[in-house]
Amino acid sequence: MGCAIWAYQPWVGEFYPAGSRAKDFLALYGDRFTAVEGNTTFYSVPSAATIKRWAHDTSPSFKFCLKLPKTVTHDGALVPKLPTALTFLQRVQPLESRLGPILIQLPPSYAPHYFEDLAAFLTQFPRTDYPVAVEVRHIDWFTPMMADKLNHCLTSLGVGRVLLDSRPIYQCQDDPQLQSERRKPQVPLQPVITAPFSLIRYISHPDLPQNQPYLAEWVEQIAQWYRQAQRVQALDLYFFVHCPVEERSPHIARHFQSLLETAGLEIPPLPWNQLDSPPAQLSLF
Repeated sequence: MGCAIWAYQPWVGEFYPAGSRAKDFLALYGDRFTAVEGNTTFYSVPSAATIKRWAHDTSPSFKFCLKLPKTVTHDGALVPKLPTALTFLQRVQPLESRLGPILIQLPPSYAPHYFEDLAAFLTQFPRTDYPVAVEVRHIDWFTPMMADKLNHCLTSLGVGRVLLDSRPIYQCQDDPQLQSERRKPQVPLQPVITAPFSLIRYISHPDLPQNQPYLAEWVEQIAQWYRQAQRVQALDLYFFVHCPVEERSPHIARHFQSLLETAGLEIPPLPWNQLDSPPAQLSLF
């Protein structure tokens, strides 16, 4: 359970204690959540010293689900960028147990005509040492024929499918992204598991009550997946909350954790709840 970032100054005074310094943000984040979706690596490759500091500031059980840099994913075919991807993996390897699935986020321009390129890239990717999950955004990937083809490919290779749920910001009465510089894609939600792990990227509405129907669906879906997994193999799910008003994403994530626990699901406890009492159900905003 977590968010997409940890270095967010407006969280100081609420999510982080008043007076918190930027150099302490990651350690404070790790005291509250169990994982983070590493957006930072999409924009630049961290230095070796930075990776060492990330490892120092987090517990061995904490997970970084880092994005491949956009120089790999957002410039046409993937196969020619494989050496760059491998160099990136070598850079982040010192995170060791803290390294969760690598996230390949493909742009809307990466259409199904790249299917053979994607399959070849994933086949050559060192998936055993570095589990990987893919997010597609071109709308044609979501047609029944292409969705089946993609899911079969990912399943055969043991690659996860990133599930983007942007319904709350598009189906609610208002559009909370009006002031956002980068709007989230509006693509169909196809909840499918293709590997022993999956990443769920939930784009929340800033108003908590408007999220309730969608979060209730996710509680039931996750409960169903867990029941099925118990008969076959272990299942690791990473649930990351985004929000157009980023100040609210930690609290919505914490609220969802409480819904899962209330439903009786055996999930890792949230470290945040050891710091103080969990919030009342709708008293956050």
